[in-house]
Amino acid sequence: MIGREVNPLDPARKASGDSKESLLPGLYLVATPIGNARDITLRALDILAAADLIACEDTRVTRRLLQIHGLNASLTAYHDHNAERVRPKLLAAIRAGKSVALACDAGMPLVSDPGFSLVRATRAEGLPVTSAPGANAALTALQLSGLAPDRFSFLGFLPSKQSARRRALAPWASALTTLLVHEAGPRLADCLADMATVLGAREVAVARELTKRHEEVVCGRLDDLAARYAEAGPPKGEIVVIVGPPAEVALADVPDALLVARITTLGLSRAASELAAISGRSRRDLYKRGLELLARRE
Repeated sequence: MIGREVNPLDPARKASGDSKESLLPGLYLVATPIGNARDITLRALDILAAADLIACEDTRVTRRLLQIHGLNASLTAYHDHNAERVRPKLLAAIRAGKSVALACDAGMPLVSDPGFSLVRATRAEGLPVTSAPGANAALTALQLSGLAPDRFSFLGFLPSKQSARRRALAPWASALTTLLVHEAGPRLADCLADMATVLGAREVAVARELTKRHEEVVCGRLDDLAARYAEAGPPKGEIVVIVGPPAEVALADVPDALLVARITTLGLSRAASELAAISGRSRRDLYKRGLELLARRE
């Protein structure tokens, strides 16, 4: 099984008529660079060099990466539009003893890309799956943002229409967590404005072109950056928006909805302790108020 191998290459097996080492059969999830082509691991290069087949979103993008690193491999496109047709072929190849590497255009497979169903189907058949982890745009942006990294939620791409986007944001209005969102340049100003409306006055960082020559991280408040990008026009490049958790809650501003939400998630005792720590209110008062709210729901 792949999970038992420290090195993904199996020196005991040689491809017929080929001097390169070959991989054990299975599905290999390979992280690729998010910008700088050198941000790829040695293990990822080993796997891409030895895999019987590489499935990727855009064969042109992956072929370019392989050429930069002096590799040549058999590629097949696997994306949202052909996944239902291609997935059975990839599974059949693994069943037949082949090694299949899955790579997205940038970053970790399955994070905002179509690999999820392939992994589920592979596991459902009891076939081996392993990961060669590496670059990730959302986590890189979180590192650079200066916003609280200890508790965060990844929301991926939000809906493009305002009403749907605001509905998607609403459940996070009371969440005491940093939010990570992928966004496209033309929608950035509207997205930030909706965030300001739904989430309130929070710190935010807009990170783009990460690891590239024109890398930029702009920090501020949601409303200020919404106005900035509305005036300046859409920025170029891949964008990650990092929204900080609610600012320190004023003594009288721990809303009942927030208290109930945290009780539902953490239980009464932990919720009272957490909110007391960030608001300065008495834990005893918050606990007592929580009991009152729970009694109303019975």
